[in-house]
Amino acid sequence: MILKKEYSEKEQLCRIVFGVTNDWSLDAQNVRIVGEFNNWDRNTEPMAQTAEGDFVQELELKTNQEYQFRYLVDDYFWENEPQADGLTPSGVDVEDYNSVLVI
Repeated sequence: MILKKEYSEKEQLCRIVFGVTNDWSLDAQNVRIVGEFNNWDRNTEPMAQTAEGDFVQELELKTNQEYQFRYLVDDYFWENEPQADGLTPSGVDVEDYNSVLVI
């Protein structure tokens, strides 16, 4: 998994690079980033797949915020980001957590 933050000095924005590597995603056909920043829209555009089979996507988000998100793999499996800044209960299931991104 890849999670990189690049802060803009002029604007209150942070460019986030999300990546799901092939060794983690195995034979996934698509991966989507679903979270507060897109109103938990499961139909959001899938991450781009590289020639190596990795999935990547960049987003620009406002700074001084916390965002909850998860990866939706093949429109069925929910996965968390191991490099996230934290986890928080999802409120959907007792054993379900969302990744937390602090910018």
